[in-house]
Order: sequence, then C-alpha cells, then structure tokens
Amino acid sequence: MTQSDRLTRLLSMLEAEPDDPFCLYGIAQEHANAGDHETAVSWYDKAIAVDPDDGYHYFHKARSLESIERIDAALATVDAGLAAARRGGDAHAVSELDALREELSG
Repeated sequence: MTQSDRLTRLLSMLEAEPDDPFCLYGIAQEHANAGDHETAVSWYDKAIAVDPDDGYHYFHKARSLESIERIDAALATVDAGLAAARRGGDAHAVSELDALREELSG
C-alpha cells in the first residue's frame, strides 16, 4: 500500500468518525513520513485536541517541529507531552519524551 493509499484510507475513516484520535495521528504520521512537517504539525494538534493525554502525539509533533528547525516550539511541545504522559500514566512515553528533551537541549 502506498503512502497516498494509506492517507486516502485514513481520510475516509476520519469522515466516518471525525474525532478519532487514531486517524488524526495516522494522518499526521503520513504527512511527517512524506516530509511535509508543517502539515503534520497541524494534524498532530488535532489529535492532541481530541486526546490530550497521549504523550506520543506530542513526541511526534516535537520531532516534526525539530525537522523544520523550530527547536523552541519542539521543546515546549515536549514539556506539554511530559505533563500529558504523566496524566495518562504512561511511563514509557515519559521516558521517551525525557530522552527527546535531552537530545533537543544538547
């Protein structure tokens, strides 16, 4: 399945359930994987709005921000993600976000 096929399928699924965080996140990931990080960031924001306690939405948004050299915004996103992951009780996401914070700060 091509990236275009996956994106088309995700957009179709989203029509049926507009607040599906999995679809929103998946659409963001497809744009990020295609190198369209500006668009990916806006889709990550939509996923975060629907599911604000999922640390991975923030992690991948921060990676996209890093890719477009918006390091301050990436760090702020990591901080928000750490709070979200802690709220959600996701120790693994906290660990990955901590490591990303170190990487971005160094």
